[in-house]
Amino acid sequence: MSAATSRLLICSCEKTMPLDADAIGRGCTAKVTQANQLCGLDLDRFKEALAAGDPITVACTQEAPLFREVAENSQEVQLTFVNIRETGGWSKDAAAAGPKAAALIAAAGEEMPPISLVTLESSGVALIYGRDEIAIEAAQRLSDRLDITVLLSRPGDVTPRRANEFPVLKGTIRNARGHLGAFELAIDDYALPSPSSRAKLAFGPSKNGARSTCDLILDLSGGMPLFPAHELRPGYLRADPRDRAAVERAIADAGALVGTFDKPRFVNFEPSLCAHSRSAITGCTRCLDLCPTGAITPDGDAVTIDANVCAGCGSCASVCPTGAASYALPSVDALMRRLRTLLQTYRKAGGSDAVVLFHDGEHGEEIIDALARFGDGLPANVLPLRVNEVTQLGPEIIASVFAYGGSGVAVLTRARPRHDIAALRRAVETSDQVVSALGFGGSLIRIVETDDPDQLRALLDTAPRGVATQKPAGFAPRGAKRGVLETTFRELHIAAPAPVDVIPLAPGAPFGTVKLDVEGCTLCHACVTACPTGALSDNPDRAMLRFTESLCVQCGLCEATCPEKVITTEPRLDFQAWNSPQRVLKEEEPFNCIACGKPFGTKSSIDRVLAKLGEKHWMFQGANARRLDVIKMCADCRVEAVVNESFDPHAAPQRPPVMSTEDYLRARNVKKDDPLGS
Repeated sequence: MSAATSRLLICSCEKTMPLDADAIGRGCTAKVTQANQLCGLDLDRFKEALAAGDPITVACTQEAPLFREVAENSQEVQLTFVNIRETGGWSKDAAAAGPKAAALIAAAGEEMPPISLVTLESSGVALIYGRDEIAIEAAQRLSDRLDITVLLSRPGDVTPRRANEFPVLKGTIRNARGHLGAFELAIDDYALPSPSSRAKLAFGPSKNGARSTCDLILDLSGGMPLFPAHELRPGYLRADPRDRAAVERAIADAGALVGTFDKPRFVNFEPSLCAHSRSAITGCTRCLDLCPTGAITPDGDAVTIDANVCAGCGSCASVCPTGAASYALPSVDALMRRLRTLLQTYRKAGGSDAVVLFHDGEHGEEIIDALARFGDGLPANVLPLRVNEVTQLGPEIIASVFAYGGSGVAVLTRARPRHDIAALRRAVETSDQVVSALGFGGSLIRIVETDDPDQLRALLDTAPRGVATQKPAGFAPRGAKRGVLETTFRELHIAAPAPVDVIPLAPGAPFGTVKLDVEGCTLCHACVTACPTGALSDNPDRAMLRFTESLCVQCGLCEATCPEKVITTEPRLDFQAWNSPQRVLKEEEPFNCIACGKPFGTKSSIDRVLAKLGEKHWMFQGANARRLDVIKMCADCRVEAVVNESFDPHAAPQRPPVMSTEDYLRARNVKKDDPLGS
């Protein structure tokens, strides 16, 4: 809390945890009110704070519903709730957790931007996909709520129904795409039932390539899922038909999928920044390689992200080197502001050796709660910070912990993570390389994959502690993701205990340089045209290729585009190059147009072309030698010369006329009749 008029209410929860009011007061500037049972005997203290009309922070989340009810008639008062009990007060280290409590309270006061929503609409048009009576039974139970069609894939003996309340068709889904409210299916072996089916359901002639649409799919086929990461696809419900409990859950969930549903827009995307491809040459594919749901697809020079399908893992934002894809729940700059407040307040309140524990809400908070209630609680120096998904973390977030004065990072995931953590591992690897090289210490960033609270505590207790910087950064992260990423690493270098200028990085890192075979480069500038960030540039006044290392994202487009294959990329962090002027990779004497004097190419290139054409090509030899002058002209003068002199520089010499047999005989007869040609 930064405003002096703010009020902070802290409670010992019936004296089950100590409250270090001095440490909290050092870290928070709000007016502090202390209680032992704020939700009961001391509730009047909350009412008094309400009457003052100032913003209120209550250090309790368990009784938040009660406090909101009491404040129902004081809607103009801003209420913030923060948990300092399970995160620090209920711990064997609670006596030393005062600075942590102050940090958590201050961080909770950082405003988060509003959540942008995506709306999905379902009219209840449902396809139940199965093999036998289990699918038909599910359809009968849902037919009063949904518009049902049953599709049976390679059905066996299925007893016909007495009345056809809904269609039962035969077919096998070849492929499917879409989401809740907008599924599209391609179906093979499609056939209608025969109305005269007697002992078993019979079908008429079948065909392939049928098309269908629906709002939701209940898959009881027992086959392979229709979608990657199928459990994350909105509107697609799947259950093993042999598992009756799973079928019951799926039926209950399907019946509720009618109406309008809002989901967060997890990722913001700016196509103009995307480095996927240029001129049909593929460059960066980091997000495409990692997206678990197939929400990302190529779209010309960029990719496109289907917000309706995106499940919010954030892997694309974590690995995107340009910042085209950025996580929105919250944005990277908002999350880093909260992180900065957390570490600055912890240090201000007297804390040391801070380790930031990133966790999600569903799994992480449950483990932390269980550890507090039934175990030793979190260590006093471990500061938990909730994020939407830990897989959203990029190197800028992790590295900023050390720039702001932290000593370590732990990322808590499930023993079997819900999302693929390949992108998280890459971010941890990149950050750990940099942090270690700058003297903070080795192996300070750990991914903790566990569902066991006691194991979490044991791993936190044994984690190595790094060297905290003596000059912590205070920068306020602002702007787009790429700018925040670059600023973070610059500040980390300044704060480093043992700074070095160059740090080699693993392939896939978002920073690096290009290596150029100068002799083989013709300064065609194809690489400049392909570079999406402007790291490679030309000089309109001179024949030159320049490079700005801080802008290079290692997309590989320059390497793939170069016709001479003289460019290679090298991932690294070179702080000296970042702080140096633009580097000239190659410069040559320009060739000036012989007509107007304007430079239009390099002298070496034009001389090489002239030598090859003059020596070896018939178009520029003998009487046609003057055509070489056209090669020495710029594009404008070349056109003018061709028009004014009325010749085609690409035309072949005129061939002698071809004499036919008839021409030969005619000429022979003329000579015989008139040998003198008179």
